[in-house]
Amino acid sequence: MASKGRARRFFDQYTRDLTSIDVERLFTRETPEAYRFFARGIDFDKLAREPWYRRWLIHARLFLTAFTMRLSPARRLLFGFALVATVLGLVQLFDGIGTTRLLLWPFTLTVPSIRWIPGTVWLLIAIVAANLVLLMEVADRLSLKGDLEIARDIQLAMLPCGVKTVGGDVAVCGMTRPANTVGGDFYDILPLPDGRLVLAVGDVAGKGSPAALLMALLVAMLRTLVDEGLESTRLLERLNVQVARHTPASRFITFSYGIYDPRNGRYEYVNAGHLPPLIRRRDGRFERLDGNGLALGMFEEAKYESHTVTIDPGDFLVLYSDGVTEAENPSGRAFDESGLEQVITQSAQGDPESIGRAVLGAVDAHADGMRLYDDLTVLVLARRA
Repeated sequence: MASKGRARRFFDQYTRDLTSIDVERLFTRETPEAYRFFARGIDFDKLAREPWYRRWLIHARLFLTAFTMRLSPARRLLFGFALVATVLGLVQLFDGIGTTRLLLWPFTLTVPSIRWIPGTVWLLIAIVAANLVLLMEVADRLSLKGDLEIARDIQLAMLPCGVKTVGGDVAVCGMTRPANTVGGDFYDILPLPDGRLVLAVGDVAGKGSPAALLMALLVAMLRTLVDEGLESTRLLERLNVQVARHTPASRFITFSYGIYDPRNGRYEYVNAGHLPPLIRRRDGRFERLDGNGLALGMFEEAKYESHTVTIDPGDFLVLYSDGVTEAENPSGRAFDESGLEQVITQSAQGDPESIGRAVLGAVDAHADGMRLYDDLTVLVLARRA
């Protein structure tokens, strides 16, 4: 009785939330949709011109090829091995040719038939069912991946691209690379009517789609507040209130915001929990722009302070996200700020774009094939000597 009770509880848990509509939709909608997803590249008009006895074999080959080519090479190899193993297993389970009696009332007809070891049919049904589930799952994931790639294109289109020049002797360039298809890092370069330049870098807590949605929300709010002409600290306070009110309590955003004046090299910045920007002076010294406030969205009443520094001719200003300095190699050693400083020094003769690409390339080399689990963002301002 106890075993029956456990089996009943397991069955109830396993089939929880299952309805007859779900089962019906599995075969009337999800399976046909998965088939159409992989069969959309098949030329059915050309297939119809083939002889009937070859048509289904060609159809099966084209469909199988369309499905397997959507897998990664290693998974494609594993799936091909599984198919070959299935065929070899069926050959070994073959039990010769026998006869089967068919009842055609009022007559009985004996016909030759293929015989298999008992249980083979159930095994074959299980293999077909497992492959059907795999087919639907891969179709769903590939459809989602396609949507995410479109979202990535939209996300990157929101950010400025290329090198921006200001005042004739200043060049700025930013770049970001999500760890997943979409990410929560962002940067912005906004010219003000009086000739000054807004530089911003942010990092939304979390990864993937949720962080990307908050990133898009933040960019929209930031640009709206910049258009209002608010001073730096007031803008950060307003932005913090909006983030706190309109994002989940578990989410926050680190943010570095600054305004550069090309007339005198003055850079006024406010830091909201973000990594301190770096300045590489012309003589090779590095200077960290400390002065942290709370990350955006943590407390609605948070206040922020602005700081000022001068960027002299020959200096570089570098803003970056923690994905750069926290990237680890196979032994667990982080790229760290020292690695960033070394790359900046080695590429100091280049323009901001080449420095940014050098930083991302150095992080990849440091990771040595390991997957990076955080977004990478770097923004470089260079004032020519």
